[in-house]
Amino acid sequence: VQLVESGGGLAQAGCPLRPSCAASGRIFSNYKMGWFGQAPGKAREFVGGISRSGETTYYAGFVKDRFTISRDNAKVTMYLHMNSLKPEDAAVYYCAASESGTDFNIPTRTYLYKSWGQGTQVTVSS
Repeated sequence: VQLVESGGGLAQAGCPLRPSCAASGRIFSNYKMGWFGQAPGKAREFVGGISRSGETTYYAGFVKDRFTISRDNAKVTMYLHMNSLKPEDAAVYYCAASESGTDFNIPTRTYLYKSWGQGTQVTVSS
């Protein structure tokens, strides 16, 4: 599956942003999906993920209650709803697709995701 992120950009602290991830090439609903963030000089880290059906989500502690993930399988697109942005949220955000494990088990490790997008930059001004 091919993935393309869009919708990043510059936001003020406290404001929302909604990057999206469009899929093509394979059946989107066959994949669990994840979002990862990578700040300059740091490792790529798990932000959150969503099951194939969209019924189950799981988030890293530092974004819980601020970010939510949704998907529209008919539109073959996943979304990252970023609220209450902080300057430390600034990073390149990548979406990724995984076939690993049961639908309720959202992978958090990068090596469990087989396809990746090119990333979208999110910058947050204070």
